Amino acid sequence: MAEPDIKLSTVADTSSTSRFPWPAGSATGIGSMPGTDQAEAMRIILGELPDLPHLAELPSRGAGADLTGRTAALLVDLPVETTATGWRFAARPGRDLSRARSIAAAELDALAASAAGDQGAQQVQGRGPWTLAATIELARSQEAALADAGAVADLAESLAEGIRAHLAEVRKRVGGAQVLLQLDEPALPTVLAGGVPTASGLARLAPPEPADLETRLRVVCQAGAAFTLVHCCAAAVPFGMIKAVGADAVSFDLSLLRRGEEDGLAEVAEAGLGILAGVVPATPKITAERTDAGRLPVPRVTAARVVELWRKMGWPTSSGPGPAAAAAQVVLTPACGLAGAPPGYARAALAHCREAAALLPELIEEA
Repeated sequence: MAEPDIKLSTVADTSSTSRFPWPAGSATGIGSMPGTDQAEAMRIILGELPDLPHLAELPSRGAGADLTGRTAALLVDLPVETTATGWRFAARPGRDLSRARSIAAAELDALAASAAGDQGAQQVQGRGPWTLAATIELARSQEAALADAGAVADLAESLAEGIRAHLAEVRKRVGGAQVLLQLDEPALPTVLAGGVPTASGLARLAPPEPADLETRLRVVCQAGAAFTLVHCCAAAVPFGMIKAVGADAVSFDLSLLRRGEEDGLAEVAEAGLGILAGVVPATPKITAERTDAGRLPVPRVTAARVVELWRKMGWPTSSGPGPAAAAAQVVLTPACGLAGAPPGYARAALAHCREAAALLPELIEEA
């Protein structure tokens, strides 16, 4: 097992003139990991992702460690509780909320222990307001909070306040490290398209007003005064909207990028946003026909795939002329969280991203 203090990457572009909080050729994870041992998960992350580690989320620990519950625990004056189908707003704080907050505290303890003395970047994650609104039910019905515009406004303000407090606590715990905030918005394209089902499942909730969509996401993006990235591992990522709300970076599944969507990606790259490209499946592909199930390609093939996309887009970047600037702008990641993967595959996926990312500056220079 790699020790947390061993730096495995070979890229040394850490110039103070860089406007990204990572060196060129970096890799990171999306958040969730398999298993229930927080300290062990952080050791793996620090060993495999030394340049841009992230907080380990462990949904297998149960209610309160799941992606919605751990973020709902940050809400201010909006208590939640579990139901047979997930989470809903509650009249008062109870046992479910207490458990979620206890898990969050344990996460921060493990992060602080792993980051001791580290002056680099540390990434923490939480659900964004629209995915949260699509997955938390209203207190007196089984409808998602998304059905009530007033409830969504309250949720966004509460989440922003909770994130401010949360990031302040993270900064206290990790000392001089720069804190990055990742907002997970996998449901955002579905919300935009009016595809979130009603409680009955017989209809779909109307999409919010366009101005509300941007306003709610913007207030949360800007809440923590941190470098903020929006992660969306679904198809049809709204690149333009993510740029408009003031996010500093966008994270997406490269395999879901459709023909014609390269223009939207090129625009956010040209605008100077960081680009976190998901290049490794979140779970191994296992089929009856394949004997190499779960095997990853050699890192050079993955790196070359990313370089070819940027070459086709004409090397969009506002950092300077030519391809070289892209090496500092692009970070490689798994396509999504790794909670559903076997432990061995999860670690191999992180290592693959790190090794492929380390090759990017060389391949970009050759392009």
